Parts: sequence; structure tokens; C-alpha cells
Amino acid sequence: MRVTLCQGVLTGAILVNLLILYYVSRAQQQMIEKRKEQGRGTRKAALLEAGMGLGGEPVGPPVAGRSRAPRVTVLLREFENFENYVRDAATSFLRQRPEVPFLVVADAPPYPPLVLPDGARLLVLSPSPDQPPQAHRPEFHVQTEFVLLLPDGVELDPPRVIERLIKELEGEGGGPVRLVASPVLTRSAVQCLHLRVNLREWTASYSAAASGSSGSVCTALQGDAAVLIRAEDLFNLSVPLGRPLFSSLFIQTALRGWKVKLLEGPCFSSNRRPLFSSAHNQWKADTRLKEATGRMMRSFGVKRVLLPDGKEQWHGCGKETPRCFGTVQDDTPDYLYLDRWTPPCCLRALRETAKYVISILESSGVRYWLEGGTLLGAVRHQDIIPWDYDVDLGIYLEDIPNCDHLKNLDSGSLVDANGYVWERAVEGDFYRVQYSEANHLHVDLWPFYPRDGVMTKDTWTEHKQDVEFPEHFLQPLVPMLFAGAAAYVPNNHRAFLELKFGEGVIENPQYPNPAKKGLDRAKI
Repeated sequence: MRVTLCQGVLTGAILVNLLILYYVSRAQQQMIEKRKEQGRGTRKAALLEAGMGLGGEPVGPPVAGRSRAPRVTVLLREFENFENYVRDAATSFLRQRPEVPFLVVADAPPYPPLVLPDGARLLVLSPSPDQPPQAHRPEFHVQTEFVLLLPDGVELDPPRVIERLIKELEGEGGGPVRLVASPVLTRSAVQCLHLRVNLREWTASYSAAASGSSGSVCTALQGDAAVLIRAEDLFNLSVPLGRPLFSSLFIQTALRGWKVKLLEGPCFSSNRRPLFSSAHNQWKADTRLKEATGRMMRSFGVKRVLLPDGKEQWHGCGKETPRCFGTVQDDTPDYLYLDRWTPPCCLRALRETAKYVISILESSGVRYWLEGGTLLGAVRHQDIIPWDYDVDLGIYLEDIPNCDHLKNLDSGSLVDANGYVWERAVEGDFYRVQYSEANHLHVDLWPFYPRDGVMTKDTWTEHKQDVEFPEHFLQPLVPMLFAGAAAYVPNNHRAFLELKFGEGVIENPQYPNPAKKGLDRAKI
């Protein structure tokens, strides 16, 4: 068969393209292999810098009496730059157990710089643009099976206490006990605590835990202790080395159902000196601890902490700060999409505002009643619905002139002596009382008036419960417990609520807009 000129050119072009594809593919494969080799080289360098071989075995000059690779890395995370005993702690451990890696971890390069003994290394967590990412990731610097987490100023005494901790942890056989701790002598007594973290309610609750004959098993510790954990477990936590270290650690392990076993002995010793040599440095450390705790709690979404002594700590909004959520769209606040309920600080502010407004209305002779979802919360919970974001009160329109806070609000707003903001709503003919100028959590006051025995008003919303109703529900009004105080409600609250929401509304809770986000009753 005769080949034409065009066919020959086409065949040649195809052959050239095939050759090009072959060489491009070969070059890409060589590049991939080169990158893999570079990655292996980086890991090898990191391990060698850590004093470990590629398999996790120690490298360097042999140590007398050492028969196998160390199983634990000692890690010291909690210390203050301005005064610490990090060098003393490292020296104590390395003098007796020089084969055990000792790692000091800091967020940024300490200043003044730490002077560490030979065998101890500093890991800085903050990234640097001239270094690979693994240089700042602790999991690349721990090549042992276990990690021993130390407080500052702890000394290794007796030397075999590490083996005792490892034996105790291995003896648990992979059960719920995933951490073992030993107290530090000459420091404050270590207490075993029960910690319950409820992220849906933004709350962590601590309470005392009972102790057993061979040690205590609980979910958190209070006081100075050295804690042993498997490296795999530690680095599977979301924030393995967050600060404060032990508070952060136990919140995360409690959420996973892990427990810690506190041994009665042997104990680690301390340097027998106070951590801080002056009252000023102690105050400085306490202040930094409080700030770090607040940052950690907020990052974990914990806004309320119940302490073992019954006291509370708050890490959410207050009168001087904005509320914890933004503008509500489609009656569904953003926290519902996170499978959380109203932050407890917001509920507290709503309760305070509601009780304050009710006291003003009662002292002014303004007839009021709990409306809509607020009444529903009072009937179900004697409180605000746990996922609600405001409070609604109905009032008689004709009583408004009785209240100095309301009668002159045709325009503008009034900040009263207690910092509450009274204003006429821009959305219609009703009133709003805000928690403060900064925090817009609020109570809405809806003016109704009777017409032919039916309560009506001039401004209506698109909510299905916003409807007219017979005045006989308000004749008389009756008291009901709400948010820790008595408030007035319609006399037949079930019929009133079913008129507004539908039959069975009390027994069948639901989010405000189920079309956007429905309530999983199995999780209540």
C-alpha cells in the first residue's frame, strides 16, 4: 500500500508525541522518588537530632548498663520563662537515666534562653518559615512508646519509678485507664477528681472522686503529679500539648471516656524550694495561668466551669462584652448548627434581664405575662428553654404610661442606672430591653389591647404562635416559677400554648425552625 505524504507526516507527529509523553512521565516518576527520598532524609535528620535511630533505637556512644532502647520520653511543658527549674529537672533525670530522652517544649523561644544539660533538647512549637513543618510538631520528636509529662521542678527519685508507672499502665490491658500518675512529694496534695464535660451546654464540672485501696481512678487530677501516657494516645488528641497542660489534657481525655489512675507510691520528689522566689513572680505566674486557662477554655468551647468547692468560673460574655452569637437567621442561632445549646453565660444574662424587667413592670403597675416560647420554657423547665436566645413578655398597652422606662420611648433609647438599655424596636410597635450597651441579649415587650374580648396588637411577626387570643386567659393572671423567681402567666397555660403552637407542644420539644435544624430527641 502506498503511503501518502500527509499520512507520513501524521505518523511522524504521533511518534514524536509518544516519545514526549514517555520522557515527561519518566521525569515525573524521578521527581516523586526524589521527594520521597528527601522526606526520608528529613525524618532521619529529625530522629538523629533527637538522639534516635530510624527504628526509634538510641544512637551515639553506648551507655553503661543499657541493654535496649528507652521506652519513654520525659516531656516538660509547664514552666515560666522568668523563673523556673527546668535545668535542674533535666539534670536530675539525665544524671540517673541518661538513656531516656528529655524534651522541653515551649510555644516560642524562651527568654531569657534556657540553658539545658547535654542530652536535653528544646522543641519550639511556633513555626518558622525557614524550617520544615515537622520541626515544630512534637510527634516527630517523640519516638518512644510512652511519654512522661512533668511539672516544673520535679526530680527523679527513686530512679525506678518510671518502670513502675509503665508496669501499671500496661497492666490495665487497654481498658478505660489510659493514664497513670504519681504524686510529687513536698508539694500540695494531689486530689483525684471526677470531670464531666458537656460541650452541648458549654460546661465542665469537677467534683471529688472516691479513692480505692490500691490507688484512685478518676478523670482528672488537682495538684502536682507526673503523668504517664502512651505516645499514640497523646498525639491522637486534638491539642496534645495545650496550655495549661494538665487541664487541657484531662478535658480531652474525659471527653473520650479515658481515666487516670493515681498511685499512692512511689512518688517523685521536688527540689524542695518554692517555684517562685518572690510574691511578685508568684502573682505573675498566677495571672498567666488564669489567662492561659481562659484561652484554653474558650478554644474548647467551655464557657462555664463548676469547681469542686462549688464555685463557678465564667469564660463567656458579660455586660462589657458582646453576646456569644451573632444575628439570628431563620430563627436558628449559629450554635444549633454546632449541636450546642445556648451558652450558659447568655442564659444567665437573659435570666438577669428578665427578672429585672419583671421587677420594674410589677413595681410600676404594668400587667404582664410570659409569652410564646418563654411561657413554654416556664411550663417545661421552670426556666428559659435551653436553646432559646431571647425572652418574650406580653403587656397591656394601656399600662405603658405607668412605667417611666417605657412611656418616653417614642424615639431613641434609655440606659438606666443599672446599665440596661430600654428602647422602642425599629421592627414595629413593641419594646426591647437589652442586657447592656455592649451585650444585646434582650427581653421583648409586646403591647396587647383587648377588642371585643380578644387580645390583639398592632405589630405581628411571621411566627405561627403570634396570634390573637381570648382575654379570659389573662383574667386572672397566675404566678409560676420562672428562672428562680415567680412570674405571671395565663391562667390556663396548656390551652394557651396549644392555641399558639398546636396540640402536644409541651410534651414534644422542637427547635424554633425545624426546617432548618431539627432537634434530635435521642440526645436530650
